[in-house]
Amino acid sequence: MVTIREAIMNKALFLDRDGIINERIPNDYVKTPSEFKLIPASLGFFAWAKKHGYLTVIVTNQQGIGKGLMTEHDLAEVHAYMCSLLAEHGYAPDAIEFCGDLANTNSPRRKPAPGMLLDAAKKLDINLSSSCMIGDSISDAQAGKHAGTKTILVGMYSEIPEADVICGSIEECVERLESSLLDFARRA
Repeated sequence: MVTIREAIMNKALFLDRDGIINERIPNDYVKTPSEFKLIPASLGFFAWAKKHGYLTVIVTNQQGIGKGLMTEHDLAEVHAYMCSLLAEHGYAPDAIEFCGDLANTNSPRRKPAPGMLLDAAKKLDINLSSSCMIGDSISDAQAGKHAGTKTILVGMYSEIPEADVICGSIEECVERLESSLLDFARRA
């Protein structure tokens, strides 16, 4: 049963960045705006969210900061460039959460931990059970499950217990969102 409080809270699409919004650089990090290549199909996530009253929150591990390969200022420049590209199409993320911690630090914010999602939920009054985490790695699905969201994993995966839905591509994921084939979208 949904409480009155939950019914008036925001719902959100939590989106991983690398591999979902922009092209992933194999064995490297997007450290400068010139390295950021928007995946055109990702615009479908923003269009769907806007049409259906979902906030969009980007949640991204950025251990290049922890490794000293880039600074938080460098990341801010990349995100400013990303936001300018999205704005050209009439979209803007409602929030960007990042974690620059190294993988071996057991950080509560670094995916698969749910900290970035939980922090955004507090800031933006998000009902996590009416929200969804979309990513391309198992740690994205794990973070979503730990936070209490629905989860969609994009990529060539077989069954992953943490993923409620697996889509082979971003295009398929957007198509399934648009056609309301995803259970969370009908219930939210």
